[in-house]
Amino acid sequence: MSTTRTPRATSTELPGDSGAFAWLRALGPRGRRAFGGAFGGYALDSYDFFTLPLSMVAISAYFSLNSGQTGLLTTVTLVVSAVGGVLAGILADRIGRVKALMITVITYALFTVLCGFAPNYETLLVFRALQGVGFGGEWAVGAILVAEYASAKHRGRTLGGIQSAWAAGWALAVIVYTLVFHFLDADTAWRVMFWTGALPALLVIWVRRNVQDAPHVAAVRQASQERGSFSAIFRAGLLRTTLFAMLLSTGVQGGYYTLATWVPTYLKNDRGLTVVGTGGYLTFLISGAFLGYLTGGYLTDRLGRKRNIVIFAVLSALCIVAYTNIPSGANGLLLVLGFPLGFCMSAIFSGFGSFLAELYPTAVRGTGQGFTYNTGRAVGAFFPTLVGFLADSWGVGGALIFGAVGYGIAVLALLGLPETRGRELA
Repeated sequence: MSTTRTPRATSTELPGDSGAFAWLRALGPRGRRAFGGAFGGYALDSYDFFTLPLSMVAISAYFSLNSGQTGLLTTVTLVVSAVGGVLAGILADRIGRVKALMITVITYALFTVLCGFAPNYETLLVFRALQGVGFGGEWAVGAILVAEYASAKHRGRTLGGIQSAWAAGWALAVIVYTLVFHFLDADTAWRVMFWTGALPALLVIWVRRNVQDAPHVAAVRQASQERGSFSAIFRAGLLRTTLFAMLLSTGVQGGYYTLATWVPTYLKNDRGLTVVGTGGYLTFLISGAFLGYLTGGYLTDRLGRKRNIVIFAVLSALCIVAYTNIPSGANGLLLVLGFPLGFCMSAIFSGFGSFLAELYPTAVRGTGQGFTYNTGRAVGAFFPTLVGFLADSWGVGGALIFGAVGYGIAVLALLGLPETRGRELA
């Protein structure tokens, strides 16, 4: 397994080029448009995902669900996202990154809107599962598109910028949630939240007109006989990489989605916060997340992909333990600790886009990244369901501790993967 080291015709980076935005200048005009398309796609992907966790209390009351049924809505989204991620990755290798990106955005937008029309729990479960098909594929395709424009020197920071779009979409969802649930009754508000998921359709029009695959990489991909071959990522040269990358993704996403799914419910039910109060606490969490993505991107270039993941896996686990053991009534401390919690659990993701892209050759980069990231997401999705079933007896706060287990799994997975910092893609 290797990637070819070749000169980068698309980069405008000059010797000695430095500064806070050197990574952005190095992308060149085409690369910056690709960055904009991938950033917008991932932000709206995040927005559409969080329409569910933010509305879970209202949905649970509307359909008279128990905690296990509520958690299953998130789990089915993430499990089916594995299928979407694999399909999108194969499409990205066969028809190109940009075309695959547009397909994923249209898919998750369509089924998010349809969730708002669900007449019963079973229909909502099906629509949410189908939303996962597009949700699962968008990040992998967008990350690869931008990674193939980025220079090795700045790839971590560049992909960290893409990851920060998740926090931007999350923040937008919280703002809309606060307004919608403040002015409408809960039975109507959760449907309106899903209907606003139509926003990504506007992005597709812009991407179609302005974004294209990195030319030098597209030529290599099109010349390969194995492009988009699913079996290729399980052959001798890549089997070990695929298995350990999948385990890494399982651990990190198991921890992350446990928090992303259940913290809003924890704040409202266990801590007794109002809708507006929950939005305020989530603001601290999301602010930390946004800065965490950017900082993690910088550190993954400075320290290496593996070391960055280890540092923030340990810190994330410690933050979960601290966050869920704050004494009753100490909500001021809960507010303050939300910032480092969001920071650490997001910084760990900053190196993922560059790390997974660097582990696979061009012909199967989309397939490998799409499969490992989203299969890990699907397996990690059982963490929120486990928390949901345990919440009835342990309380949400007590059950959230299982998120820390995921980060331990991630650290162990790194033992089977190489360091890829500085590797060129072509």
